Amino acid sequence: MAASPAAVGSRSNRAVLLTVTCLGQFMVLLDNTIVGAALPDMQHRLHTQLTGLQWIVDAYVLLVAMLLLSGGVFADRFGRKRVYLTGVAVFTAASVLCSLAPSLGWLVAGRVLQGIGAAALSPASLALLVAAHPVPQERIKAIGLWAGFSGIGLAAGPVAGGVLTDAFGWPAIFLVNLPIGVVLLLVGLRSLEETRNPSAPAIDIPGTVLSVLGVGALTYGLIEGGARGWTSPVILGSFTAAVILLAAFVAVEARRSAPMLPLRLFGQRLFTVSNTAMVVVGFALMGSSFFFSQFFVYVQGSSILRAGLQTLPVSLAMVIVSPYAGRLAARYGFRIVVTSGLALAGLGLLTLGMVHADTGYGNVWWRLGVVGIGFALTMSPLTGAAIQAVSPQEGGLASGISSTTRQIGAVLGVAVLGAIVRTRQSGGASFETGLNNTFLAAGAVTLATAVFTGLWLARSRTVENSAAPQRSTGPGVVTTSNKASANSC
Repeated sequence: MAASPAAVGSRSNRAVLLTVTCLGQFMVLLDNTIVGAALPDMQHRLHTQLTGLQWIVDAYVLLVAMLLLSGGVFADRFGRKRVYLTGVAVFTAASVLCSLAPSLGWLVAGRVLQGIGAAALSPASLALLVAAHPVPQERIKAIGLWAGFSGIGLAAGPVAGGVLTDAFGWPAIFLVNLPIGVVLLLVGLRSLEETRNPSAPAIDIPGTVLSVLGVGALTYGLIEGGARGWTSPVILGSFTAAVILLAAFVAVEARRSAPMLPLRLFGQRLFTVSNTAMVVVGFALMGSSFFFSQFFVYVQGSSILRAGLQTLPVSLAMVIVSPYAGRLAARYGFRIVVTSGLALAGLGLLTLGMVHADTGYGNVWWRLGVVGIGFALTMSPLTGAAIQAVSPQEGGLASGISSTTRQIGAVLGVAVLGAIVRTRQSGGASFETGLNNTFLAAGAVTLATAVFTGLWLARSRTVENSAAPQRSTGPGVVTTSNKASANSC
């Protein structure tokens, strides 16, 4: 029997929506890894030091981390199409600003705007997709395609970054977003249908502002401490401000009826342990990835193009292995899969700490691959564990918090591991020695967390009978029977 015109039209509209949302998420994830390949060229052309490179990365990640939860609420309250297209417009305009930046300050400002756009774009893209596929099986397939296609951005970033930077210089890595953004805006305005959730909670403005300022002050102290001195008044003041602001954030969240971060959820051991481990995943993965291209360029003398290709095993391993992580967790349990993944990643990082200028690439690539496989085994199961710890109605919120904690870990990883390099260099050590110390530190923290999850990552007894079943649908994506979210940025 032939399908009705309405059914065909509906399928056609859904295909367009899937393409638009996938391409938007692809653009965000591409930006995650494409910048790393261009860092050596940025350092040379902008005449900046390691501190400047840290701000280029963390300015973006910080805003994504702190605004991701609010971005999802904005989409539900004010319209998913509106927020998605606004996010695309901001991200695209910010990318152009980055490409034209004449100085480090302008580039960091552009990265801040990019982070704001990504924090709106990413959750709204998934919300649009979920709203358009009310049938669970169709929704699972759509999210699987969304995650798989957008995940290609992770693998494409190092290669694209190396090629574009080598041929045209670092501004080209941002200009690549311009045609994608324009296409998304033109097609999205004509094809996307507006959806919203009238019962969505109010925006937690005090919590959002306090979280941005608190984590921002902490990040400033960690990044600038190596340059200004850890006991300088400015650095001590930033750490003091961070403590006060974060304490105020906790106090405000404890009193609000609809907080952006419900503190009661951390009363569940499974939820607390999984999110603690996710912070470490972000810390070690992003913190170490920040130095991969710099290692190949500055220590081993590779070209920027070659360095981009040499870092590929990490992201490629993650894209390949991530779809299977949820299935393994369903069969063997969160504890075994997560602990094994963290142990693999930790060991891989420790072996990277033993690589030197004269180490051949044949003895390096497999270490990067082990790191990628290890972290790929952890992210989706950790999100699944967080979801299982709460009621089915809060599955989307739990997944969003898991994504946020990973981003917070990424902010701290770039800041802390960068501080280790600067401290070692100020003591007379070489850049190579500083990098070795960072990889060893990241590996030690990851292995310690593997022990932690092995001992404590167990099912939460109070909700195990009511938790909705999870299913991994792609890199960093977990769905419940009525909610879906992603570790998106």
